Amino acid sequence: MRRLLFCALLGLSLGAQAGRYELVIDEGEVRFSDGSRPALTINGQSPAPELRFQEGEDVEIAVTNKLERMTALHWHGIILPYTQDGVPGISFPGIAPGETFTYRFTLNQSGTYWYHAHADFQEQEGLYGPLIIEPKGREPYRYDREYTVLLFDWQDEKPERTLANLKKQADYYNDQQQTLGDFFRDVARDGLGATVKDRWDWGNMRMAKTDIADVGGFRFLVNGRDAEQNWTALFKPGERVRLRIINGSGMSYFDLRIPGLPLTVVQADGNDVQPVVVDQLRLAVAETYDVIVQPKEDKAYALVAESMDRRGQALATLAPRAGMRAEVPPLRAPRLLSMSDMGMSHDMAGMDHGAMVGMDHSQMAGMDHSAMAPAGNPDYAAGSGVAPEPVDGGRVLVYGDLKAMRPAAGYRAPDRTIELKLTGNMERYFWSFDGVKYSEAEPIRLKYGERVRFRFVNQTMMNHPMHLHGMWMQLDKGNGRFNPLKHVVNVAPGQSLEVDVPVDAMGEWAFHCHLIYHMASGMFRKIVVEAADGSTQPFYEPQPAAKESEHAHH
Repeated sequence: MRRLLFCALLGLSLGAQAGRYELVIDEGEVRFSDGSRPALTINGQSPAPELRFQEGEDVEIAVTNKLERMTALHWHGIILPYTQDGVPGISFPGIAPGETFTYRFTLNQSGTYWYHAHADFQEQEGLYGPLIIEPKGREPYRYDREYTVLLFDWQDEKPERTLANLKKQADYYNDQQQTLGDFFRDVARDGLGATVKDRWDWGNMRMAKTDIADVGGFRFLVNGRDAEQNWTALFKPGERVRLRIINGSGMSYFDLRIPGLPLTVVQADGNDVQPVVVDQLRLAVAETYDVIVQPKEDKAYALVAESMDRRGQALATLAPRAGMRAEVPPLRAPRLLSMSDMGMSHDMAGMDHGAMVGMDHSQMAGMDHSAMAPAGNPDYAAGSGVAPEPVDGGRVLVYGDLKAMRPAAGYRAPDRTIELKLTGNMERYFWSFDGVKYSEAEPIRLKYGERVRFRFVNQTMMNHPMHLHGMWMQLDKGNGRFNPLKHVVNVAPGQSLEVDVPVDAMGEWAFHCHLIYHMASGMFRKIVVEAADGSTQPFYEPQPAAKESEHAHH
């Protein structure tokens, strides 16, 4: 029955064989409160259809390309053979116009995930959707109903133009620059000398205190709907409601809260964690969190996902009846970066201005990063970006709160450490690892069966959500065997973060910053997992080539 319902929901042929799903990528449109826009669609819609699977299921997903350009779909966070991972140039050649590629893999996990295009900027143009895997056994928490909450940052501007604008002028989208009035206000508060020194330090780094996000002009969406369209989740007072929250954005971090309702976090990146109650959580790009809320009153509640730079917010409603709306809190004031956010004090900033100009934001973190969290600011220890403001004294989720529900199998000390410096040049808008762009870089080579610690050292002014394909990263926040498994970890400006990777998947994998314009500008590496004899052939039967003789047309 579930299969028939699933096929009907996707508009598929009910004669399709069990376990086979058919997706068609084509030109289409999205409809907002003020009209429609051209978009890329899957089965005629954006976001793409929610795909629901069972843990242990053998999956076939036939993807037909009706575009006039190559495409590919990546199953984000899913552990599978590398030839099915959907990264052109690494996993397979991509899906050519008019052709069909059938992905085949077995699901050996459960939880909340998503899928998206991994070809040029097609993800940002509308090719993204949720992917839910139901567990075989009982879950360690209970709930009465569930909803998927998929966040996105739509832009009317073509992504290629956005990248060209960034390369032409680094602060092209920064409409929050400080004014002369701000200068006089700071003089009144801090004195003339301190204010001039502050402006001098920032000027020498060729940065602004408002450089929290490098792209603006987004319309923020919940499940494809803008604030006026008011996506609504219904509940009966007293019910426990599970929200599967996915940040499917190309560039935007969100601070999510539901005023009046605490959030009980039960999953991070598809993996069960020991429940932790917070009032707000920050979602880096591509992260997922499952939370349970229990609205007890017969009234509407606002789900508010505010962009990290406070330029806007995605809005939705939880309500006992359709058509209700809650009072929406106003946008909070934009937060200004401090020297501490950059991993340095004003004294450090003033040491060698000439050297700082040469660094172009990219060499600011060569010190002991662990000691640089601003005093009295526990949020910063999360590695979860610029620390969110307290919410009426409420609690904000930090990475240190995340403890796995079950201890990791095979947990041990790493065999070796690889340090990756996250580097970039905002003036010329390119991003890299260790100062080397992907086009000029050698692959990172790992041996099957080893355990490798990656130490990310962020030497830039930006947050970077790091995503490893095909293998888990065990985020090290001092919880040993209970360190959580994640597919994305955020590395804050001027900070370091360490993860351990059990190298358990042969083949070739992508490893990159998930900010789409950073990835496109060079912050990307290929990881090659080799056997002891140097081969990279995985331990499974070869999969079919990208081209199939029969095309699916549904």
